[in-house]
Amino acid sequence: MGRPVGIIAGGGLVGLTLALALHEKGFKSKIYESVSEIKPLGVGINLLPHSVTSLSKLGLLSELEKVAIKTSSLSYYTDDGKLIWSEKRGLAAGYDVPQFSIHRGDFHMILLNAVKERLGEDAIVQDHRFESYREEGGKVIASFTNHAGDQKREDVTADYLIGADGINSRLRKILYPDEGPPHYSGQMLWRGVTEMDPYLDGRSMFMAGHNDLKLVAYPIREESRKRGKSYINWIAERRIPSDLAARQGDWNKEGTLDEFASYFDDWKLDWLDIKSLYRNAISIHKFPMIDRNPIPKWSFGLVTLMGDAAHAMYPNGSNGVSQGVLDAMTFADLIAEDSSDIPSLLQKYEDARREAVSKIVLANRETGPERVMEMVKEKCKGECGDKHTCVPEDTLEEVATSYKRLAGFHKDNLKNS
Repeated sequence: MGRPVGIIAGGGLVGLTLALALHEKGFKSKIYESVSEIKPLGVGINLLPHSVTSLSKLGLLSELEKVAIKTSSLSYYTDDGKLIWSEKRGLAAGYDVPQFSIHRGDFHMILLNAVKERLGEDAIVQDHRFESYREEGGKVIASFTNHAGDQKREDVTADYLIGADGINSRLRKILYPDEGPPHYSGQMLWRGVTEMDPYLDGRSMFMAGHNDLKLVAYPIREESRKRGKSYINWIAERRIPSDLAARQGDWNKEGTLDEFASYFDDWKLDWLDIKSLYRNAISIHKFPMIDRNPIPKWSFGLVTLMGDAAHAMYPNGSNGVSQGVLDAMTFADLIAEDSSDIPSLLQKYEDARREAVSKIVLANRETGPERVMEMVKEKCKGECGDKHTCVPEDTLEEVATSYKRLAGFHKDNLKNS
């Protein structure tokens, strides 16, 4: 019996990372992607040190360094510009690898190009939307249609199937037909990018406000920084009770300034012109903040879930993509150890990841490390000076440290990685 070959449903960040990780271990796989052409879409994401360590093992560090910003710090502020908490990140914090802020589309293209170069152009098949599967004779047979869903493609047979097909995963829906729509947080996100003069050191990430009204921003392109500018990814967040998420989990459309900008009119950040940030945006899109409830099982026979299909989470903690990368690397490590029994392999993968990442999903619902902003909102009596002192420094540090340990990117977690 030869080495098992896998089907990966989904050519997003996690599916591509998995294909590269399997290839690195000497295992073949093929990716089936719904869209007819993969394009560099999206806005900013963060790659935390635990995922960057993994991506470095895949030989991608130099490509990331060419395009991404090496994040220097993360700071939390109130809406009047007073500092709550600040900490160094990545190399500045003593990690062996950077923390990167990067355009999602740039990262997607890095992964896609690496797959095509290393595995061959035919390693990814586009315009193939996963529809269903069946198991026969110790094999899994996957059925596909075209992207529109009106033309059947040829069935594909392999030794296992990985559903890396996102928050609206078709495989997850098959495994959990009664689950229903994603869980809506009650908060709407307006996400945009603006090129303007740098703020602070040009590598800083910040969050300001509180759970009902928040601004998050960080630069994401090294090319802009080299020109003396900053290509800033920003998220304006406002609480809006809505049924939008019940209608479509990946719902998004163009956003408009009049939906959110005026709510920030009285905000004051001495080092950033918020009105210019919003007004000069290259694009603005609107998303509901959604996730899915943790599920009791990912692996069934010869199939399993990975990435957002397994554990879609709120962006609090900037950790979603990184957890998907860890899924892929864990699976590749385990199949390299023993590939003789696929159902047992898939269960080992689930055992290594499901409980830990489910805790992160739930922690992010409680705002994750961003909880420090809510703590100040609740306790501050307006008597603090330029920096908030209403919550003790060691309490703020404990919140940050606890989340790093939970999410797996505390330095102690990485010592043996």
